[in-house]
Amino acid sequence: MDKLKMHSINKVDDNIQRVGKLFPNCLTERINEKGEVEYAIDFDILRQELSPVIVEGNEERYQFTWPDKKKSLLLANAPIAKTLRPCREESVDFDNTENLYIEGDNLDVLKLLQETYLGKIKMIYIDPPYNTGNDFVYEDDFAQSTEEYLANSGQYDEEGNRLVQNNESNGRFHTDWLNMMYPRLKVAKDLLAEDGVVLINMDENEFVNLQRLCVDIFGECNDLGTIVWDKRNPKGDAKGISYQHEYIIVYAKDKVAFLDNCKMQRPKKNAEAILKKAEQIFRKINLLFSFEQASSEFAEWLAYQSDFTGGEKAYNKFDEQGQVFQSVSMAWPNKKRAPEDYFIPLLHPITHKPCPVPSRGWRNPSSTMNKLLSKGLILFGEDENTQPRRKYLLSENMYENIPSLLYYGGSDTVMLEEMGIPFDTPKVVDICLEHIKSFTSAGDIFLDFFSGSSTTAHAVMKLNAEDGGKRKFIMVQLPEETDEKSEAYKAGYKNICELGKERIRRAGKKIKDEVVLTDQNLDTGFRVLKLDSTNMKDVYYNPNDYEATLFASLADNIKADRTPEDLLFQVMLDLGVLLSCKIEEQEINGKKVFNVADGYLIACFDENVTAEIVKAIAMQKPYYFVMRDSSLADDSVATNFEQLFATYSPDTIRKVL
Repeated sequence: MDKLKMHSINKVDDNIQRVGKLFPNCLTERINEKGEVEYAIDFDILRQELSPVIVEGNEERYQFTWPDKKKSLLLANAPIAKTLRPCREESVDFDNTENLYIEGDNLDVLKLLQETYLGKIKMIYIDPPYNTGNDFVYEDDFAQSTEEYLANSGQYDEEGNRLVQNNESNGRFHTDWLNMMYPRLKVAKDLLAEDGVVLINMDENEFVNLQRLCVDIFGECNDLGTIVWDKRNPKGDAKGISYQHEYIIVYAKDKVAFLDNCKMQRPKKNAEAILKKAEQIFRKINLLFSFEQASSEFAEWLAYQSDFTGGEKAYNKFDEQGQVFQSVSMAWPNKKRAPEDYFIPLLHPITHKPCPVPSRGWRNPSSTMNKLLSKGLILFGEDENTQPRRKYLLSENMYENIPSLLYYGGSDTVMLEEMGIPFDTPKVVDICLEHIKSFTSAGDIFLDFFSGSSTTAHAVMKLNAEDGGKRKFIMVQLPEETDEKSEAYKAGYKNICELGKERIRRAGKKIKDEVVLTDQNLDTGFRVLKLDSTNMKDVYYNPNDYEATLFASLADNIKADRTPEDLLFQVMLDLGVLLSCKIEEQEINGKKVFNVADGYLIACFDENVTAEIVKAIAMQKPYYFVMRDSSLADDSVATNFEQLFATYSPDTIRKVL
């Protein structure tokens, strides 16, 4: 229930709202003395509104800014002392999968991934909070200095989280939303490959600011366009125009590099179905139909397909070889007259007389027209009085340019209910799949750091099953608690991560059950990693803060509750080794040794490591070898350590914790 104010009206707030109604361009946002966002009046602009001459003031320039933008940038660049801890019991096929599911605040996770996945992500596909009044739960502390932020990393508020509900009471400030999104997109950009792309779903509430944010981070020159998704369902609670669409903003890391590798085309949705039906009918010629009857049957079937587009229905003919085609005009499309070479007439193949030439000439020069003739791709009439047309084969035009309008009124709610996954407003798997297929290749890595119900992971697995691809996904999600009244909570999902992981498990099983897998090992597993404070004690980072007399008691600089595998994953992050790499455990003289990526990294965190163990590891010639600073059995082993590696593997880079 709303609480009573128990005080008189704040006339300043009332006056600000009144001025804002008269001069909307003067209404802005600022941070008050309490560190809260509030509405304010831009007096420089107000003075200009009330003056018939130019008012002197700050130099005008084109810019996009908001309160705390600089602090938001500082936050994006600030280091953190955290790690990702593996959770085998919640993973699926941990030892073999190349997919990752990461729980934790996505800004911290993105920072941890910066070195390891720098330039390795082909597509970032996110559906971030829309700022509708109750849908984003990330709070970042701008009051801390870099040192404080580093020292307090891993600490949460008194409720055990870093969440703040974006309620109606705080005015749904654009500032809050921008400060949440800016550092995350800023860090995420570095993860993209040079020919990488980011797709962002958004509704009308923050679409304009998101577009400006992307220009600020990616650059206007890298804008690939915006897809308007018509959801065919107008909002029923609208107080103005009832929106029935959302936006998908598309930006490249480097537009030139991206377009060098991507044609920006998508498969025609029903092309395969049309070719298959044409083949079925064509086979009946001489058995049930004449060629004319078969052609009529095919055209009639195509006309009755209500979900086919007009462009698809235009392919309503097949020739004597069964090739599906449509006929199109070959007239010069521009208003200006074509060059003379475009006016050379075509001779009718039977009468050998010239056919009519379009008034502005042919679409193609004579050399191209001759090639089309030789391939049988020009259609003539019964005699020379009919203007020839181009024969467009569907089999050679299976792709189309990606349009700015996407019409799809369905949802995956029913599918998720059948899977036992209750989730409100999930992304649509098939739309996600279509974009992955259109913008990327079969071996790429995909990142979704607002993963929600894990639609992106579902789409990646489904597409891999369809075309045999080896795409990999990284899902990142804050373990936001589900509402006790929600269907998800009632079904036993206490937070969004539990739901997202279970969706991947069930989707993977469903895909494997439905698809016949031939000559491929479909990866439907995932490694679960959880964001946590660093494995290292404070003395590891700040030894100067401790007296020398305490060092004996602090010889072990690793937290007591951390496992060797915890240490391994922090080392992998530190050295830039992919978190999906194959990890093998081997035993050497009773000590556990990790072999990562076929010997690229070898690590041993056990105590009392002898010279024999060091020699056995050196003989494997790893690129990196890592151990604890206190692991060597005695001073003799420490003395011989460098000599052993100099003898057996001088190029190995040795590191200690």
